[in-house]
Amino acid sequence: MRLYVISGVTGMTGSELARQLVARGDKVIGFDNFFASSLKSVEDLLNNPNFIFHEYDINDLTQMENLLNEVLAAKSNISGGGVNSVVYVNCAAVVHTEHFYHVNSTFPTNVVAMKNFLDQAVRAGAETFINCSTSEVYSMDSYREGGVREDDFLTLANAEHSQRTSYAVGKLTTEFFMKDAVDEGKIKGCSIRFANVYSKSELYPKHIIPHILTSLKKTGKVELLENSKKNRRTFLHNFDSCSAVIALMDTPSALDGTVYNVGTQEELSIIELVKLCGSKLGIDNPEIIFNGYRASDPERRLLNTQKIQTATGWEPVITIEKGIEACVAEMTK
Repeated sequence: MRLYVISGVTGMTGSELARQLVARGDKVIGFDNFFASSLKSVEDLLNNPNFIFHEYDINDLTQMENLLNEVLAAKSNISGGGVNSVVYVNCAAVVHTEHFYHVNSTFPTNVVAMKNFLDQAVRAGAETFINCSTSEVYSMDSYREGGVREDDFLTLANAEHSQRTSYAVGKLTTEFFMKDAVDEGKIKGCSIRFANVYSKSELYPKHIIPHILTSLKKTGKVELLENSKKNRRTFLHNFDSCSAVIALMDTPSALDGTVYNVGTQEELSIIELVKLCGSKLGIDNPEIIFNGYRASDPERRLLNTQKIQTATGWEPVITIEKGIEACVAEMTK
């Protein structure tokens, strides 16, 4: 049996990834400190013998040492139903906008703790490490015809214009840690630059889709930044983001330390997104209030996903319309 060790397991990516892995018969040890989530996202897994949960903080060195000992014990107990291979997946990150404009809020978890978690995977003799990164690393140069590619040059926003750049640089640094570990023969793995991931079970309305849906449901209107008059984005359902992680983990030739874009080609404007959300809530022509402006905010972000498609055959299957329908159904239960 293969053991998967997942940080941030109650978050959007971690929870769905655990669900898909357990469903196919794998064993998962997951942990989270509930910084931006709750145990509710994995409550359907708690009684499954192949899912073990710990309320651990990835920044707590004692708890992480306890985790390492548990993984080593599981590996040594092969005759008693133990595991014969281990995969680490780092889904822990400080991502909400109120935090990622401030380097002191993001650096400990996103950079230092990621490196420590990677080092632990090496110490545990894990065969694979998956580093969940972000399309934020593309910063101001996040659109080209056909979508921005992994090997395109990066043009970051000026640090004086946007502290947001510190979040992007921090996640970019983790990609270098990943590449070096693979190049040095310590472990196999890769980094994944996700597009805007959303989920029907997001706990807080801080990302754009839950913000729009929550506002429309409560008041019939929504407040957006002035940027939203021009901005266009793609949105990736967390079922698809996790199926991409699994596709990469199951393709040894893809675990070369490099980066893979994961997103959709279903681009729409934020105004179109509001109208779509409104239509699913039965609200025609929802009112939009524009207030405030964010400097150094790219007007478009479209990822070229040819690399992962060629390497693994992965493609997203949930359209934005079906995804929003699922979010609305969850809200109105």
